[in-house]
Amino acid sequence: MGSWLWLPLGLGVVVLVWAVFVVILVLAGRRDEARSLARFIPDCLVLFGRLIADPRVPQRRKLLFLGLVGYLAMPFDLVPDFIPIAGQLDDVIVVAIVLRSFLRSGGEPLVRELWPGPDDSLRLVLRAAGR
Repeated sequence: MGSWLWLPLGLGVVVLVWAVFVVILVLAGRRDEARSLARFIPDCLVLFGRLIADPRVPQRRKLLFLGLVGYLAMPFDLVPDFIPIAGQLDDVIVVAIVLRSFLRSGGEPLVRELWPGPDDSLRLVLRAAGR
């Protein structure tokens, strides 16, 4: 399999696992949690896009975010994305490390300001980043 075919396969696995969790929450009658989870990944993408575009974010941090996007887009990872759960876990850890670095440099108020989703999801993001 060509190296560029791993990217869509990995993204497909991520979307499938994500969708399964959303469906499980809906079937369990936890519609609010399902809605928050369904919006979580798009909300994170919007947050990183806003942080990259915001003039208050130092250039070094923007380069760190762009490096993160590059890492996530690479067809190979520390743990390949086609391995369910473990393949996505390394991506989550890298995202948390980058976000933690940004928060430690005083960016928490900006993250709170630019977060597009519900407060529950923001608390999860902050907790994952060590806040």
